[in-house]
Amino acid sequence: MRSKLHITPSSRSRSPILLLTLSFLAISLLFFLFSLSSSQTRIQSPYLNPSLAFKPETSFLASLEHFLAEKAPRSSSTRDDTVIQVTDEEVTELDKEMYRKESERVSGNPYYPLEFPIRVYVYEMPRKFTYDLLWLFRNTYRETDNLTSNGSPVHRLIEQHSIDYWLWADLIAPESERLLKSVVRVHRQEEADLFYIPFFTTISFFLLEKQQCKALYREALKWVTDQPAWKRSGGRDHILPVHHPWSFKSVRRYMKNAIWLLPDMDSTGNWYKPGQVFLEKDLILPYVPNVDLCDARCLSKSESKRTTLLFFRGRLKRNAGGKIRAKLVSELSGADGVIIEEGTAGDGGKSAAQIGMRKSIFCLNPAGDTPSSARLFDAIVSGCIPVIISDELELPFEGILDYRKIALFVSSSDAMQPGWLLKFLKGIGAAQVREMRQKLGQYSRHFLYSSPAQPLGPEDLVWRMMAGKLVNIKLHTRRSQRVVKESRSICTCDCKRANFTAI
Repeated sequence: MRSKLHITPSSRSRSPILLLTLSFLAISLLFFLFSLSSSQTRIQSPYLNPSLAFKPETSFLASLEHFLAEKAPRSSSTRDDTVIQVTDEEVTELDKEMYRKESERVSGNPYYPLEFPIRVYVYEMPRKFTYDLLWLFRNTYRETDNLTSNGSPVHRLIEQHSIDYWLWADLIAPESERLLKSVVRVHRQEEADLFYIPFFTTISFFLLEKQQCKALYREALKWVTDQPAWKRSGGRDHILPVHHPWSFKSVRRYMKNAIWLLPDMDSTGNWYKPGQVFLEKDLILPYVPNVDLCDARCLSKSESKRTTLLFFRGRLKRNAGGKIRAKLVSELSGADGVIIEEGTAGDGGKSAAQIGMRKSIFCLNPAGDTPSSARLFDAIVSGCIPVIISDELELPFEGILDYRKIALFVSSSDAMQPGWLLKFLKGIGAAQVREMRQKLGQYSRHFLYSSPAQPLGPEDLVWRMMAGKLVNIKLHTRRSQRVVKESRSICTCDCKRANFTAI
């Protein structure tokens, strides 16, 4: 006999509750899955959450395309800081406000002025000094085969010296997209420690007609020196990127008090006049590498393939201190385990240099027309131990980085002795080579410009080095404001050698 199901009043009351509970759980599960899907979408988009791990963009061309498409203002009517006429009262008022802000920081922070982040005011310059020049490069780099007088591709040279782009792009990015903690952009001049001048001096030098370029330089000079902040400090707290030694040359003597961002100091006097550049004031920045990074996996795979003892590819005849190249070529050509090739920085040259460096233990880095050479940074990111033969060379971020761990330094006189250099290199033990190559792998991050800028990347180290200059900048600014005009005690720094280190 089949039993009947009897539904009691208590079971009837529990049934709706059970259905509601199950419905709530189902909705909660759907909501959780939707949230998980959304979080995965955010992880895939670094610009929504930059603290998450992802691969930064290190290609100048790719980064520039994204920047111009997403960040460049669409109209020419955007705000800028152009000054029609500045009065002494306005300069005095800015000085009072800056003094008031500094006084608050002195009393409120026991470590001031040794503090992070550094506060930087980025000038809003007219488009002709900034976005228009970036567009000019972007619209011409594919079609042009222009070469400099020494055979180097013009647009590749601009890429090598594009430090002005990388720094500016990071400074003006929204804080939600930035990773650096060493610097912050401020929007009120009285809050600033430093002022950044976003003028693309290298692009204008190479891509504009000579007279057009000189005219733009004069306009930029007037625009900057008309600013109340410049008049207040004489430009001592202003940062000017002039990374190519030919750029801004016709007017830069009028801005010699500013902090210049340079590839080297060149104490020979061929590129910078006495009193224009020196380590106390200016900052050396690395060139943008012309080859791809050889990461940890690449270094491991290339270990057994590094059969060349010493490699060099580049221009074999240079001027000034670079004349040593021809002498080294004569000394080393034909030696066992040595490859020396003539080459430039074009696409074919990049591929050949990259292959050669990844197959070599040591890479020769003699002086070029200036004491520095982009080849040094190509060697570093390729895992090829640099052999530096440049007696007057100054190096980027040397207050932070110890180059003795990753490079060999050889005097020109030693290198020119018959047989000396090869004997020296063959005497470097395998253990030391492995240790130095391991350090190269660790140091590479310091020379890779990227978007967004990475902690301990070159952009970050710029501001860490600037922090060490701030006290001295403030000292000379205040001193210049109170010393009697025409006093012989005013330091013009004309007596300073470009790269003199006191013993």
